[in-house]
Amino acid sequence: MFRTHTCGELRLADSGKKVTLAGWVQRTRKMGGMTFVDLRDRYGITQLVFNTEANATLCERANKLGREFVIQVEGTVSERASKNNHIPTGEIEIMVSALQVLNAALTPPFTIEDQTDGGDDLRMKYRYLDLRRNPVRANLELRHKMALEVRRYLDSLGFIEVETPMLIGSTPEGARDFVVPSRMNPGQFYALPQSPQTLKQLLMVSGFDRYFQIVKCFRDEDLRADRQPEFTQIDCEMSFIDQEDIIETFEGMAKHLFRELRGIELTEPFIRMPWADAMKYYGCDKPDLRFDMKFVELMDTLKGYGFSVFDNAEYIGGICAKGAASYTRKQIDQLTDFVKRPQIGAKGLVYARVEADGSVKSSVDKFYTQEVLQTLKSKFQAEPGDLILILSGEDTMKTRKQLCELRLEMGNQLGLRDKNHFVCLWVVDFPMFEWSEEEGRLMAMHHPFTSPKPEDKALLDTDPAAVCANAYDMVINGVEVGGGSIRIYDAELQAKMFQILGFTPEKAQEQFGFLMNAFKYGAPPHGGLAYGLDRWVSLFAGLDSIRDCIAFPKNNSGRDVMLDAPSYVDQKQLDELNLVIDIKE
Repeated sequence: MFRTHTCGELRLADSGKKVTLAGWVQRTRKMGGMTFVDLRDRYGITQLVFNTEANATLCERANKLGREFVIQVEGTVSERASKNNHIPTGEIEIMVSALQVLNAALTPPFTIEDQTDGGDDLRMKYRYLDLRRNPVRANLELRHKMALEVRRYLDSLGFIEVETPMLIGSTPEGARDFVVPSRMNPGQFYALPQSPQTLKQLLMVSGFDRYFQIVKCFRDEDLRADRQPEFTQIDCEMSFIDQEDIIETFEGMAKHLFRELRGIELTEPFIRMPWADAMKYYGCDKPDLRFDMKFVELMDTLKGYGFSVFDNAEYIGGICAKGAASYTRKQIDQLTDFVKRPQIGAKGLVYARVEADGSVKSSVDKFYTQEVLQTLKSKFQAEPGDLILILSGEDTMKTRKQLCELRLEMGNQLGLRDKNHFVCLWVVDFPMFEWSEEEGRLMAMHHPFTSPKPEDKALLDTDPAAVCANAYDMVINGVEVGGGSIRIYDAELQAKMFQILGFTPEKAQEQFGFLMNAFKYGAPPHGGLAYGLDRWVSLFAGLDSIRDCIAFPKNNSGRDVMLDAPSYVDQKQLDELNLVIDIKE
């Protein structure tokens, strides 16, 4: 055996035992005639002791060990004179009697420590070294435990795990597909699934009334902190249910995960918030409710006083930052620069402080009397020491989004977004459709298989833009961790949906005829939800990005810098696939 114990296993009760350990050299320290080596594996660190008096040759060999050498040692467990209370093995050490170097190592390009000196790009290039670090390893262990708990919970409710294919047909809705050329079918392509959506619906038609799958999905879209080109979904579908059944089941899963993995008992029902309220009061469909700062609309308060910026605006709204009246002019200028960034796009920022005596001092005092400013104060129920921040614009939706970014920034600056405090909610009653300027038509806000709210079905013929979807998203701390909908299960209603989305009957049949035909053979009412496993893990681990809870992630350009992928392929492969590369300038 290479080892009798791991490096995180031995305790004071093991004193006197002859043991064999194997692992990586974390560090070495020479002190007089003694050499100390910290030996590390996935389970922890154990201190090794080499004594010149006991074995000078062995000690000399130990002095030549470098960082990350892979070694095997034999020795005796002994009580440590100088104990280390920061590690579980800190009361013992191994008095080494035999040493074997299994593999020498080059000096790593960055330190294998909790706080490393390696930048993101360097760590991604040498990801196999980065994975040796405790925080990254802990993230993957958390991911493993979460997958186990998901399976345990769903299995207890009668769900069955079914694998669906990775090579499917391309669909025109949603994000861009990754496509795979078929050698045996020249000129034709598979697509990697963005979601097993239609396949899990077919499983419902097949009578598998409770399905789940922890599945890889792929989307060729621009990346950000919570996106990767390949990601993992906890994909679920149920038959003979309504929206309330879905919410009860998966709110239960969320509470189970919080209890088992974070030791947090959530007893209250999750908040329910209509999409329209989320947009009106928070400017986004995934509001962070760890702190307040609801938007207050100010059109009736601030229009018509000669300040052209407000007088010409379609929307004026603000937030109240409690206790932030102490902000200096420099800090407010920095906030102004923040909202004027190109990615946010506001033209400026107006502020109003509530002074200690209750009066209001604003950056637009010359246009407004104290009486108007007092009305402004009362709108926010502001108190002395509070700071009111106001944005306006010619487009209500865009201005609300800008105000959303300002709200989140103030939440950060005021320390209101504690990563160990969780607020969960369901956002419901989404619009069924959204207008695409690029396509010049209505697009499905979720996907074309989402059912309308039963009370809105008649509007599909008269005013489809007013239809609400039977859809729901779970949001935790401003992160959409999952979402789903009740599905259409009637072939005629599905055909009408495709018609509204601009499909000809022929195109709908070509793309989705298999699904509509299946509905004609007895489809049950069904619906489902997909959780983002990567997002759940990053949320529980307190990460700002999903990248560090994925073993081998891509960078922000969608590249794997370790494997140097994507890459060019040999001309012979292109010929076999009947492909000609023509890169556009």
